[in-house]
Amino acid sequence: MVGGAEDSDAAAERTTERHRKAILSRVVFLGGVAISALLMFWGAWERRWIADDGLIVLRTVRNLLAGNGPVFNSGERVEANTSTAWTYIVYAFTWLSQARLEYVVLTIALILSTAAIVLAMFGTARLYRGGSFAGGGTLFLMPAGVLVYIAVPPARDFATSGLESCLVIFWIALLWLLLVRWSQATTPSTTSVLVLSFIAGMGPLVRPELAILGVLSLAMIFLAPGLTWVVRVAMVFVAGIVPVGYQIWRMGYYALPYPNTAVSKDAGGAKWSQGFAYLWNLLGPYLLWLPLVFLFAGAVIAWRGRDKSIEDGVHHIEGNRLTRLRGWLRTQNAVVVFILASGLILGLYSLRVGGDFMHGRVLLPVLFCFIVPVAVIPVRIPDRAAWGRNRESSIFLAMAFLWVGTVVWAFFASNTTGMPEGVVIGRSGIVDERAFYVLNTGHAHPIRADDYLDYPRMRAMVQTISDTPDGGLLIPSADYTYWFVVPPPLPIPDGGAGHTVYFLNLGMTSMNVGLDVRVLDQMGLAYPLAAHTERLDDGRIGHDKNLYPDWVVVDTGMIDKHPWMPGFLDEEWVTEARVALTCPETQDLLTSYRSELTWPRFKQNFKDALHFASYRFERVPAYEIQRCNLEPPFPEPAK
Repeated sequence: MVGGAEDSDAAAERTTERHRKAILSRVVFLGGVAISALLMFWGAWERRWIADDGLIVLRTVRNLLAGNGPVFNSGERVEANTSTAWTYIVYAFTWLSQARLEYVVLTIALILSTAAIVLAMFGTARLYRGGSFAGGGTLFLMPAGVLVYIAVPPARDFATSGLESCLVIFWIALLWLLLVRWSQATTPSTTSVLVLSFIAGMGPLVRPELAILGVLSLAMIFLAPGLTWVVRVAMVFVAGIVPVGYQIWRMGYYALPYPNTAVSKDAGGAKWSQGFAYLWNLLGPYLLWLPLVFLFAGAVIAWRGRDKSIEDGVHHIEGNRLTRLRGWLRTQNAVVVFILASGLILGLYSLRVGGDFMHGRVLLPVLFCFIVPVAVIPVRIPDRAAWGRNRESSIFLAMAFLWVGTVVWAFFASNTTGMPEGVVIGRSGIVDERAFYVLNTGHAHPIRADDYLDYPRMRAMVQTISDTPDGGLLIPSADYTYWFVVPPPLPIPDGGAGHTVYFLNLGMTSMNVGLDVRVLDQMGLAYPLAAHTERLDDGRIGHDKNLYPDWVVVDTGMIDKHPWMPGFLDEEWVTEARVALTCPETQDLLTSYRSELTWPRFKQNFKDALHFASYRFERVPAYEIQRCNLEPPFPEPAK
């Protein structure tokens, strides 16, 4: 009786001790989540801003709110925003709140960026709870990968910025969490599979290249065992209903299979050398490779240190190699391989297109994919009796060293200026976008559109529009306080002929003028005529289209003679541009997005969308006349 009572007391004591350790482990984990979320929120708030490109999104939202449709300029069906989902999320919350656009987008960005960190940590924590990672001692899940992401200054810059970066990492984190849950479920419910499929299917609407993650994850779910064909068919339907429906609508409405920004930047082109320069522009200044090595080593140690007699989330299926492979697809290992492979593919794509002109921006989703599986790392402190020269103590010391090393790196990296001369556009074409606009506006946090009135030329633009009630085409001069105005021909219609601003910085210009003012850019983000010109081989990345203003004089119908035109415009070039614009394919392009949207026009646009996506013409009018086999307006000089 006495021995039985002692055994019972010992068992109760062990149970109490396990319960105490579990509570302590959970408290430490939740504390780490809270601290990491606070760091992300505070870091993003300290560097809050809205980029000029972010203001482009808000111009489209203004048109949606005004009833003009999802367009940049009223009457022109051009998709000037890369992220469809981001545009409509901002629109929905602005419509519901009736708050100022800039503050709505700032609030959403802060929430999504912070939530992404939380979701990533909860998803990764599920990998280490129970099963093969159970054992003696106390297991602490310490924030690691998320600290690396937060520490990189561009991550905090683009946590706000008005661009879709916050939505991208939120979507990746949500997909990661749902996939880990799916891989661990004994029998995933139909509802959970369909919800996961819907989220995965939204990838291309978050950003077109996220179709990579969406398609790979859907293929993994579809091919994994345990689903009936009815569920598989439903899964395909749920995943495709929104993106496929939108794609059909996009091709009929915009006459393109993807956003106009992809045409403008020729996302299919290859600039590998520029891409590697862009990669080092992020890796080098912060020694970013160092914590990635630490985290990789930590992941290997943790994985090798697990109890191999227990396999978490492995659904054994007997059969041939193909059958076993299908069974492996619904495992934690497969989910980790998926997210790392997706990050690698995204990274290769970013390198191929040459990266971007904004320091670090397009590599942030890649970095996030790489750090998600190690968002937290397991540090197991052995029981006091187990300390010594043994495997458990060695693993603890190694993991503790790697975690401390990561934290120390994060502290120094977070206070490092990656581009000391980032406000100067050098040979690489890469700039610290936030620092550039902070310097040139004189505002520490340029958020509102009117903050950008202090950017060179902006106040002069507003004043010039006010001073020319008859309308005209505004072309910037070399003087920051003056704009050339090409007037409209007589007779002037009642109310004026309207204004068109031709300037590279679309966001600040369009958000500081009325919706009745057309804003066009020589790069073609909102101007298909410029977007469909041939790419400049040695142009600045992200800015390698440049349509001469001679074309715009003709396209807008302004006076094409001196002295009404600026002196640097050539009358012969303008005349040649007028002839070049008569090229039938170019006229079809202009008609596709400027004509009234009727059912026949929708069908024709849908048919022509793929052709328009690849259509390019010469930006030099004389060359375009030759390319299109048009009659030159001036006889060729005798040889």
